Amino acid sequence: MSPEDRREAILQATLPLVVKAGANVTTSQIAAAAGIAEGTVFRVFKDKAELLNAVIQRALLADDEVARIEAVPTDLPIEQRLVEATGTVTGYLDRMWSVMGALRESGYQPSQEDHEKHKGPPEGMLRVSNAIAELFADADLRTSPEHAARLLLGFVFTNRLQGKGFGETTVEPAQLVELFLHGALKSGGADV
Repeated sequence: MSPEDRREAILQATLPLVVKAGANVTTSQIAAAAGIAEGTVFRVFKDKAELLNAVIQRALLADDEVARIEAVPTDLPIEQRLVEATGTVTGYLDRMWSVMGALRESGYQPSQEDHEKHKGPPEGMLRVSNAIAELFADADLRTSPEHAARLLLGFVFTNRLQGKGFGETTVEPAQLVELFLHGALKSGGADV
């Protein structure tokens, strides 16, 4: 196995463990999940902090999501294109938030250098937004495709917020896209 493949295998094995245990996951648990000796973890990562930082970077990586959005057939109706993209983005947000939430809940404190790396919007989210903008390319919009993509992402983002005053319910991608494209008012409703 190449060093890159070994690194990716360790990260793939670690990600669900971090979601369950946060920073409290042990390197022996990671090694067992990856099917390797514990010493192999330390041949790939200098320490557990470097491994956790790599897990965060992996959770933020959006290559698979961008590829899925780019693969949405452009001959589908705009609603169907956006439902597929919205479902993809929902999974991306859930993965990111699960990792970050578990690490925060377990008391993980990234180093100042690592904290600086994670400031601002993840590069993956910018790539996702650009891919969604392409889905709007042939639509008759009131705004630019880039702006429409950002607004849709705002809908997806706020739809996933729960608890602490945000409520406990979310809507499925199809309903979210319906609300985004057609608004919250019922047709024939009162004038505003």
